[in-house]
Formats: sequence, structure tokens, C-alpha cells
Amino acid sequence: MRKIFAVLVSAAACGVLCACGEYEYTDVSLPDGFVIRAAIADTPQKTQKGLMFVKELPPDAGMLFVFDKEDEQYFWMKNTLVDLDIIFLDAQQRIRTQYARVPHTYTYTPDAQIPVVSGRARYVLECAAGTIMRHSLKNGDRLEFALQK
Repeated sequence: MRKIFAVLVSAAACGVLCACGEYEYTDVSLPDGFVIRAAIADTPQKTQKGLMFVKELPPDAGMLFVFDKEDEQYFWMKNTLVDLDIIFLDAQQRIRTQYARVPHTYTYTPDAQIPVVSGRARYVLECAAGTIMRHSLKNGDRLEFALQK
């Protein structure tokens, strides 16, 4: 029964993210072996939309933003309806900066109150709030994932 539930949760996560458009996915492995199934945002359109309007994000789902080069990245969290952990990774997939429990916003949240997070990164992983603490992630840890070329 537990395996069936896990499959349904993962399917639900893919359904939530797939509703945002056509995405490819990759498995992001954390140092403790936990795996996050992440939609890949690798175009300006996908990057801009991100997880906006997603109302629920299971612990094993997320979005991996892929940039052309390692540079300073800024995330303005407008219309992000769930709290998120946001992890900035360098080109070697090592954590450089992380933000735990970035608060959600609403469509009516004034712009001045919308969280902005930033860091130098080639990749940025948005995942369910609590992931950083639950898996004891720290700067320098390497997350493993493969991208199609």
C-alpha cells in the first residue's frame, strides 16, 4: 500500500507541474540518497513561469532552473503560492547558497512585500519547504543530476 501511495504522490506532482506546460524531468539526488523529481526550466518562458500558481508541492517534486553560464541569478517570488526551499548550485552541482522556507505570496501581495532571493549559480533548485532542514543540506554539498544535451 505504501508503494502505491508513493507512486500516486509522484504522479500527482508531475500532474501539478505538467499543467504548467511541456517539461522534461530529471532526478536530483541529495547527499543522503533522497531523490527529487524536478521539472527542467531551461528556456526564458519556463524560467519566468517557474512554480507560479502551483498550489501544492510534494516533498519529492521540484523545479530545476538551468542557465547558460554561472552568474548572479535573482528570483522574484511573485504568485508563488507555496513556501519553497531554494538552492543555488554552481557548475559542478555544489550548493553555493540556500534559502529555507521562502514564504509564499498571493496575487494581491504588494510588490514591495514579495521575497527576492539571489546567488551566483548555474543551476537553481526549487523544492518543497523543509527539504534543506530535513536532509541536512549545507553549502558545499553536491547534488547529482543529469541533463540531456
